[in-house]
Amino acid sequence: MKNINFKENFYTDIRYENVKESKIVYLDGELQEMKEKQEKGAFIRVYDGTRWYYSSTTNLSRIQDEVNKLYSMGKEYKKINEDENIKKLQVNKAEYLKYNDALGKIPMEEKHNLLKEYLKVLKEAKYLKSFKVVYIDNRIVKRIVSSKGTDVTFDKESCGISMRFTFSKGEKTFKDGFDLGKDSFESLKDGKEKLRKFLNKCEDFLINSKNVEQGKYTVILSPQAAGVFAHESFGHKSEADFMVGDETMIKEWSIGKQVGSPILSIVDSGEIVGSGYVPFDDEGTKAGENYLIKNGKLFGRLHSSKTAVSLKEELTGNARALNFEYEPMVRMTNTYILPGKSTLEELISEVKDGFLIDTIKHGSGMSTFTIAPSISYRIKDGKIVEPVKISVISGTVFETLKNVDGLSKELQMLSFVTGGCGKMDQFPLPVGFGGPYVKVLNMNVQ
Repeated sequence: MKNINFKENFYTDIRYENVKESKIVYLDGELQEMKEKQEKGAFIRVYDGTRWYYSSTTNLSRIQDEVNKLYSMGKEYKKINEDENIKKLQVNKAEYLKYNDALGKIPMEEKHNLLKEYLKVLKEAKYLKSFKVVYIDNRIVKRIVSSKGTDVTFDKESCGISMRFTFSKGEKTFKDGFDLGKDSFESLKDGKEKLRKFLNKCEDFLINSKNVEQGKYTVILSPQAAGVFAHESFGHKSEADFMVGDETMIKEWSIGKQVGSPILSIVDSGEIVGSGYVPFDDEGTKAGENYLIKNGKLFGRLHSSKTAVSLKEELTGNARALNFEYEPMVRMTNTYILPGKSTLEELISEVKDGFLIDTIKHGSGMSTFTIAPSISYRIKDGKIVEPVKISVISGTVFETLKNVDGLSKELQMLSFVTGGCGKMDQFPLPVGFGGPYVKVLNMNVQ
């Protein structure tokens, strides 16, 4: 990679990306797709104290030409290094290469054989009628250099299996999915028994689930449901670009304000290995553990350099781009609720009449939210009694945060190899989320 001649009186950074991916797809037991691909590219930014100028290219031999073209669009600014946006940017020099292309050294045939072992487990399910199974692995190496002196290189690898299936018996039908996301191929080999148990759970739900009566109930959210709530309903609210220029929102979400139960803390961290692992963001800022809520109080928000300057706050390592075709914007990494002191059994024993939300279809919301459960269970007098069909649980974010009444002591983080977070036109960005089991009072259930 050639050294770039940075022009004085401009700020410049370049993000190089080298991406490898393998993908195998089965539909109802028939192989549909098996491919490997690799691409290289770079995203270039130039700032002249007034405007940002962007370019992306897959021709890495002509990076200098692209940089020079952006210089020609701007105007030299002799005090560029005194500009608040540039002063805010960190200067890091580091190399975090921890994976060494482990996935690339595994033959495609071996990956295919592993997937076929999972397909054998699917054939055991009596009421399984249709399914789609996808194996994906991905390796990305990033290098970020800047005229300010940053030069960081790091890699990330992920692999996993994603399944979507439909069960039916007579007139009854049920759809759900199974996702196994890891950062090493070896760790995928021990998930078959987990899949087998989940298929049995799905068939039990198909046959025995009952309808529920609409109302307000105590609800226990699984780590999956709690993680989606933290991400969709609160994490996006914490992305500072939503607040820049909006005085009403800044006042509503002022740091130090009591917004939730004193037992509740929510964190975003790019340091955790998984879908949202980013040791440096796409501006070269070091990742860290960022409390969004601490003991029920608003503690912080997520920033790029631009939003940190605008709101006079510190960088958090959350300037992320979908790939080298896009500019970075404020995005989450791994967002999760911190655990408490109870066991799941203790949380259930405290519920006289309510529900356990086990798996979900999707969730959305900002000031208000909805979560569509998939598998849920009725709790009566402190015991799980039967599977139930729930269309949606909903509420306002502030009310729900304040109604958090219990947290289990185990933290589960979830990673995925398909899907991701969407914001503006950048979708799907890999993120992770999770939490403990979370008991919430007075949730709307229908």
